[in-house]
Amino acid sequence: MKMEQEAYDVVVCGGGLAGVCAAVAAARQGASVCIIQDRPVLGGNSSSEIRVTPHGAAQFHAYARETGIISELLIEERALNHEPILENGWTNSVWDMVLYNMAVSTPNLTLHLNSTVTGVHKHAERHISSVTVRVAGAETQITAEGQVFIDCTGDGVVADLAGCEWRWGSEGREEFSEPHAPLAASGDTMGSSIHFKAKDMGRPVPFEAPDWAVRYEDPAFFYDQGRHFYDLAAGYWWIEIGIPWNTIYNNEQIRHELTRHVLGIWDWIKNRDPLLKEKAANYALDWIGQVPGKRESRRVLGRYFMTEHDPAGRTVFPDEIAFGGWFIDLHSTGGLLAPTAEPSAAEGYAETSEYAIKSYCGPYGIPLRILMAKDADNLLLAGRNVSVSHAALGTVRVMATTALLGQAAGTAASVALRRGREACSLEEADIREVQQILLREGCFLPNCRNEDPGDVARSARARAGSSARVHGVGPESRDYTGGFGGTRLPEKEPLTHRRGQWIAVGTEEIRSLAVCLSNESGTEQTVEASLVPVDSIWDYGCGGKQPLARQRLAVPPGRMQWVAWEAGLTAAEGLRSGGYVRLELAANPQVEWHKGGTVIPGHTSAYEMAPSTMRRYGDGGTLSFRIDPPQACYEPSNVLTGIARPYDYTNLWRSDPAGPLPQRLELEWETEQCIGTVELAFPGQLFREYHRYPPFYRDPQCPRDYSIAAWTGGLWTTVASVTGNYQTRRRHPLSEAVKTDKLRVTVHATNGDPSACIAEIRCYRF
Repeated sequence: MKMEQEAYDVVVCGGGLAGVCAAVAAARQGASVCIIQDRPVLGGNSSSEIRVTPHGAAQFHAYARETGIISELLIEERALNHEPILENGWTNSVWDMVLYNMAVSTPNLTLHLNSTVTGVHKHAERHISSVTVRVAGAETQITAEGQVFIDCTGDGVVADLAGCEWRWGSEGREEFSEPHAPLAASGDTMGSSIHFKAKDMGRPVPFEAPDWAVRYEDPAFFYDQGRHFYDLAAGYWWIEIGIPWNTIYNNEQIRHELTRHVLGIWDWIKNRDPLLKEKAANYALDWIGQVPGKRESRRVLGRYFMTEHDPAGRTVFPDEIAFGGWFIDLHSTGGLLAPTAEPSAAEGYAETSEYAIKSYCGPYGIPLRILMAKDADNLLLAGRNVSVSHAALGTVRVMATTALLGQAAGTAASVALRRGREACSLEEADIREVQQILLREGCFLPNCRNEDPGDVARSARARAGSSARVHGVGPESRDYTGGFGGTRLPEKEPLTHRRGQWIAVGTEEIRSLAVCLSNESGTEQTVEASLVPVDSIWDYGCGGKQPLARQRLAVPPGRMQWVAWEAGLTAAEGLRSGGYVRLELAANPQVEWHKGGTVIPGHTSAYEMAPSTMRRYGDGGTLSFRIDPPQACYEPSNVLTGIARPYDYTNLWRSDPAGPLPQRLELEWETEQCIGTVELAFPGQLFREYHRYPPFYRDPQCPRDYSIAAWTGGLWTTVASVTGNYQTRRRHPLSEAVKTDKLRVTVHATNGDPSACIAEIRCYRF
């Protein structure tokens, strides 16, 4: 056995998305870092070994895509990958290589694949000094020393070996009064899954299952119990087993049992399913996973224990370092052995059922303290092993969220090292620094904005050659977004529930509004309309605020007619420029409110899922409306709001789409600045979840070709120039300091949008 000794500032154990983001974040802040990963590829459950594609908040909330390192990775994957993305089974090695490329290309980062942590050593009761690592197939043992350790193993392996306290199974209802908790505590966990992929061969292909495969005979097991065959070509999340096996100690038994069930389910589809066997005749099994994808095992206790009340109530934490927005998604603990699949699937994904209402949550903030191990001072956690209850795990466990936790952990580790503190003992000022670094690195925090004292752009004034205005959108509007416009709703979509359309207010007046409605009842109908102030695009509360204006609209019989409302609303009535109002129409099933033919950036829609509570409508696209005067909600000052995405406002500069490119935006200071770095944030890939974007996708809103120039010596001097861009965050360290009182960003071409768009500009001294 070869023995090696290595030393790093930060040792990250686990190479899933949380681990990759933790390691890259710490390394980018100057720490020496290693990743120890027990498999040959990075990505954990998202890798080509398991093939669960990352989910996150944008599945349920418009403009809620996770940003930061995970966004860089997913944007790169879509730009390079020829494969479409479906929920399970479709991940290929392009994704593996995107992750690998980032890891090996990041300075200060060392990668150990096929390497398993087998021991933890401490030089004091609460302080880890090193981990022992066995390298598979190499007869090598590494002792990796570190100052900070981050457990991203999923199973909490490092924390367990270090003697940290952890929980398993579900808390009982009486402990925290969680609505999703069972009456009695139990050791039951959510199960593990393996996936498969099938291929259309263009001719009939027989299939015969081996004798040891499970044999299915009853259609009710699938069709009456929530096990839906939503795509013939790829395997299903509900091929899941946990109890009676332990998801850690019985992992091999679970793998074998899942393989038996996969083959049996494919046998059912191919040979006996009355609805699918003809459709599946030409399909052949192409791949079956042999690494179970785990949902739950150990949850390590931290400095705060997050329960479902926090995401459901959107608790505001002073140490907020990430956000989530998946619903409280607790799978039936028996999986295939349970009476039904997880509750929302068993209900047919009904959006207004009692279960759906109590499970919908977010976007909500997540505190740093759930990443800080309670029993070790230099151990941070990231991934599904963080300090949360079983019920809260239902929402924080999805991979896009755990990636954010990883980036936060890596950033916190680097701040602790720089300030000479234990990673789990950061003070208030340290946490503020962590938050500001995360924002600078592209992350979003719902309750924080850019307050970085080093960003001199904050003291500048912004101006542009032109700015777009919102006039509205109709069903006939051309979708110029290149696919950003989203999916169409059913041809007929009556107003069975109250519906709302967010409108950004850029002038302190709304004289009139109109909505495109259909009434095929044969008699005149009335619909109550109101304008309601809202705090953000995720302010789903309805009925609790006094409307700014209200009107009963008369809707005569007819199709797609514009019904006008003379609102006459001004600042005197409480209209606030620089925020949102929500145009609401009350329910009337005899009336349809038509969706627009395209999406207006920074605008979304929702419907009342329960009394006083809304949820995103469809994909959150724009409902048809017209507004007068047109709203100036894309002004150049939006690049300096401190928030780089639609949230409390559009937070976006868009040039007038009627004007030709190039378009320019300038910053101007009262005094000369010495600038060494310019950082830009562009819009794109925020509106919908990652799964919704096609192969080779480059977001139309994102500038493709642009340049940066500084006013020096009485003329504009180009200091940076980029062609072929599709990433939404770009950092430009200048080769030498530039002394200037004016800076100009010129967008020469986009990836398809007629408007030039910028979300944020930051400038730092040399």
